[in-house]
Amino acid sequence: MGIVEPVQPIQTRPAVVPPVRPVKTIQTIPYRRVYVWELPIRIFHWVNAASILLLFLTGLLIGAPLTLWMSSEPYQQHWFGWVRFIHFAAGYIFLFNILFRLYWSFVGNEYSRWSAYVPYRVDQFKGLWETLLVDITSIREKGPIAVGHNYLAAFTYFVLLFVCLFQIFTGFALYASMSESWIPQLFSWVVPLMGGDATVRQWHHIVSWAFPIFTLIHVYLCFYHDYVEGRGTLSSIVGGWKFERDDEIKAEHTGGRSV
Repeated sequence: MGIVEPVQPIQTRPAVVPPVRPVKTIQTIPYRRVYVWELPIRIFHWVNAASILLLFLTGLLIGAPLTLWMSSEPYQQHWFGWVRFIHFAAGYIFLFNILFRLYWSFVGNEYSRWSAYVPYRVDQFKGLWETLLVDITSIREKGPIAVGHNYLAAFTYFVLLFVCLFQIFTGFALYASMSESWIPQLFSWVVPLMGGDATVRQWHHIVSWAFPIFTLIHVYLCFYHDYVEGRGTLSSIVGGWKFERDDEIKAEHTGGRSV
């Protein structure tokens, strides 16, 4: 048998452990679903949009009727009768929809009440100015965020209410001369007050252009805020819900309402 030599231990070096880099923790921002636009408000919004669209398009045809394919007068053509009927029917819907919105401004939630639209506090005027700097002049890149309407939007809707009332008063005043219904007759005093049918018709036509101008700005700003803020501004008018930060909700309810 041979001699077994002892096994020499293997020399090993201590393992070099690379330094562990500290892991950066990302602080998540707590968001909460807030039910902002109640079902009656959403229904009002879409009924209002549809009635204004019908009123504007049919109003253009009534003001400048097409007579390209018939020699008879527009009022003697059957299709023009339907145009007038749609205009008058949409006018009634528009009237009662506005009346319902006025009623809901006293019984709805905090985002739909009159106090959210009528500027009567110092912070409302301050917020309106700050929103102008962001949305209109772009002097500031970002501004505070409101859960409901920002103050500029709220004040715009407040002014738009008077535009709607003016159109209702002048529209039904013009309709009073051709209808025996008691509702148009309530507005018959408008025509002599404004100096006759021609004046009322002219102002009714001029003011109607406020609606397409407002719609273009309104749709643009809705897409803008939905993209920049990412809080569900567009989808909220369908489902009613927005995603809001907890700190902004607390700031709004403690008096430091943002815009």
